[in-house]
Amino acid sequence: MIRYGLIGAGMMGQEHIRNIALLEGAEVTALADPDAAMLAEALRQQGGTARAFADWREMVSADLCDVYLIASPNDAHHATLMQLLPTNKPILCEKPMCTTVEHCREVVAAARGRSAPLWIAMEYRYMPPVQRLIAELRAGRAGDPVMMAIREHRFPFLHKVGDWNRFSARTGGTLVEKCCHFWDLMRLVLQSDPVRVYASGAMDVNHRDESYDGRVPDIIDNAFVVIDFANGTRGMLDLCMFAEGSHWQEVISVTGPKARIEARVPGPLRFDPEGSEKHAQIAIADRASRREWAEEVAVDPALLRAGDHHGSTFYQHQRFLDLVRRGHGQPEVSAEDGLWSVMVGAAAEESARTGQAVELRGI
Repeated sequence: MIRYGLIGAGMMGQEHIRNIALLEGAEVTALADPDAAMLAEALRQQGGTARAFADWREMVSADLCDVYLIASPNDAHHATLMQLLPTNKPILCEKPMCTTVEHCREVVAAARGRSAPLWIAMEYRYMPPVQRLIAELRAGRAGDPVMMAIREHRFPFLHKVGDWNRFSARTGGTLVEKCCHFWDLMRLVLQSDPVRVYASGAMDVNHRDESYDGRVPDIIDNAFVVIDFANGTRGMLDLCMFAEGSHWQEVISVTGPKARIEARVPGPLRFDPEGSEKHAQIAIADRASRREWAEEVAVDPALLRAGDHHGSTFYQHQRFLDLVRRGHGQPEVSAEDGLWSVMVGAAAEESARTGQAVELRGI
C-alpha cells in the first residue's frame, strides 16, 4: 500500500483524493490544509480515515506517508518544495511548479542528484484524446509536424479560498497558471524548445466588477499567443475565459504535410447544462484523399465523475504510482519540464503587457 500525504485540500486536492481512491494499492493517509472547511470536506471525501493537519509541516514531521502530493495555491509551491525535496520521498506537484522563473530554477537546482522523483502534474498530457493524437503523430500519420494550434474556450476561473486565483502575484498570471499545460504539451508534441513568444491579451470581461479588500483582480481572460520553436515549428493558443457553453472546451490541432490531426475535448461533466456525458473526438483530415473522418474517444464515466480533466488525473496517477513502485527511473514530467512551462507563460505575460516579442534562451 502506497500512502499519500496531501498538501492542499481544496478543489484540486479533492479531485486527487477521488482519483487516488480508484487506484489499487494506494490511499491518502494524511491531509493538510489551513482552511478548516476545506479540510473537513476533503476528509469526508477521503472516507474519514486519514489524519488531518492544519499545518503541512506537522504532517511531514509525523512521517505517515510514502509520497507527497502538493495541491496548495500556486504561490505556496516554492517554499513547500524547497522543504520537501531533502526528504528524498517521491513528490507529485500540481502545476505550475512555481509562479516565477527564478523560483523554478531554484527547485530544479535543489532537485538535482535526488534519487526519488519529482513529477510535475501536467494533466493534459494524459487525456485519452490527447494520448490518441500523440500516438497518431508518432506513427507518422501527419508527417513531420509543422504547426500546432490549441483553442480553449471555457468558463471563468472559479472562486477559490481567499480568492487567491484572482491575482497574478499569487498565480503567476493566467498564461502561467492556466496555460502552462499547453506550453508543456506543445514542447512534448513538437519535440523542440521554444525560442520566441508573442502574446496579445487582456482582462476585458471577467472579474472587472470584483474587489477584494480594495484590490481589483488583474488576470488576463483572453489572449492569442504565438510561439516559435527551435526546430522551425510554430504553436498558437487561442484562449477565451468567458465562453461558457462551448461544446468543445479544447480543440488541439497538429498539422503536417500529410494530414491535420485534431483532438476535441468537451468541458467538465459538472459544468454541462444538461448534465450529460460527452465523449471526446479524434479527427484526421487527410491531404492525399482530401477527406476528413472523426471518431469518438470514450472515457470511463467513473473517471469523468472523479474530476474535471477528462480522466487525465487518474491516468497520470497510474503512471506516477508505477514509477514509485518501481523505485527507479525518471518522471515523465520533470522539474525541467515544469521550468520550461513557466518560462513560456511568464514570457507570454510579459509580451501581453509590453506588446513586444520575448526571446527565450534555454534553461
